[in-house]
Amino acid sequence: MILASANAGAGSMASMLIMIVAMFVLMYFMMIRPQKKEQKRMQEMLTSMEIGDAVVTTSGFYGILIDISDDDVIVEFGNNKNCRIPMRKEAITQVEKPEQAAAVKEDKEKDAKAKK
Repeated sequence: MILASANAGAGSMASMLIMIVAMFVLMYFMMIRPQKKEQKRMQEMLTSMEIGDAVVTTSGFYGILIDISDDDVIVEFGNNKNCRIPMRKEAITQVEKPEQAAAVKEDKEKDAKAKK
C-alpha cells in the first residue's frame, strides 16, 4: 500500500514537470517568437529605406524622406517644403516605396471608375 502511493507521487511529479515544460514551450511560440519576427521585419524595413520613400511616424505623421544618416533621418511633412524635421530611425513605423504608392493609387482609381 505504501509503495503504491509512493509510485503514484512520482508519476504525478513527472506529469507536473511535463506540464510546466509544455507551458514554457507554448509561451515561446505564442509570445517570444512572433515578437522576434516583428523586430527582424522592422530592422529590415529601416535598413531598406531610401531617399524619396513615403513614411509614417510613430505619432501618425506622413512624410517623405529627404536625408538618411546612420541613426537619424530628415523627414519633410506636408506640402510646405520648409517643414523638415530630423528624427530617429526608430520613429518610423511604415515605409512605402514611390512605385508602391503609384500602384496603390492606380488601383484605387480603377476601383472608383468600376463603381461608376
